[in-house]
Amino acid sequence: MTIHRIRLLGDPILRTKCATISHPGSAAVRMIVDDLRETLRDWQSRFGTGRAIAAPQIGAPVRIVYVEMDRPWPLINPEIVDIGTEDFIVWDDCFSFPNMLVRVQRAYRVRLKYQDMRDAVHEIELDGDRAELIQHEVDHLDGVLAVDRAHGTDPICLREEWNRWYTSNDRCTTPELRTEHLHSNIL
Repeated sequence: MTIHRIRLLGDPILRTKCATISHPGSAAVRMIVDDLRETLRDWQSRFGTGRAIAAPQIGAPVRIVYVEMDRPWPLINPEIVDIGTEDFIVWDDCFSFPNMLVRVQRAYRVRLKYQDMRDAVHEIELDGDRAELIQHEVDHLDGVLAVDRAHGTDPICLREEWNRWYTSNDRCTTPELRTEHLHSNIL
């Protein structure tokens, strides 16, 4: 297990469309998952934040996401297969640009399909901050960053300024029914 340097905005690997994993139970996949876990936990211990990390953020261009919220949750080949009818606006942050927040528009509800490390296929419905998190991480696997989804007037803010002007209650808006215009910005 290795704690990796997190790749920062500008590193070409963050723009790579990641390869599908064909053997989820392989030693190579276990090693990447272990490295993602250790790197995430190191970040959490140093900065007190962080819920998930995608493989390209540690230099591995493969479709693996490691989430740690209620429990450790490795996602192999995650794919958003459906989105709900509501969107919300979120100030998104990212390990790859740690001193910035970006206002993005996300689906409030998503259906996620993924494999576990035993190759079993699962589908789960997520909403709110979990749905937003999964959209952010799956974007990483497609070479898309939150800065690519910047929404509205003045959508990028340095963390120091965001903390000066906003509170945690300002992080996201109430979900609203999607209009056709909004749908083009989601996924």
